[in-house]
Amino acid sequence: MGMRKQFRLRNNIFPEERDLGPGSFSGNGNLLDQSGDIKLDASIEYRSKLFWKFQGAVFVDAGNIWTIRNYANQPGGVFKFDKFYKQIAVAYGLGLRLDLDFFILRFDGGMKAVNPAFETKKERFPIIHPKFSRDFAFHFAVGYPF
Repeated sequence: MGMRKQFRLRNNIFPEERDLGPGSFSGNGNLLDQSGDIKLDASIEYRSKLFWKFQGAVFVDAGNIWTIRNYANQPGGVFKFDKFYKQIAVAYGLGLRLDLDFFILRFDGGMKAVNPAFETKKERFPIIHPKFSRDFAFHFAVGYPF
């Protein structure tokens, strides 16, 4: 599949696109190896007015990407119906929204909850054993996430 038709995982789930995907492939630093043919992306966000033009947000994101073919440079990246649900990454977080009427500024802090790139239970489920330096990410963006 040509690069224009391939997906990359870029959202609050794993902000560094080299952190995850496709599948359970943990990445090798090469952006070309971090693309896939199938994408699953789910997000839920609750917003509440705080004061003036500020809103608070709580969110949960889940998803991953997969390839159709098995590639040697992407071990664990091929989509398999009996394994894909075990390869879904999950993250959660809090955010602050500044609604300036013509656009929204977002400031989000997110933590990984499930990281399918790791094999050991301690690393695979950072929600149980979080390591702030590895599992936390701060994001700044313009506009709503979806």
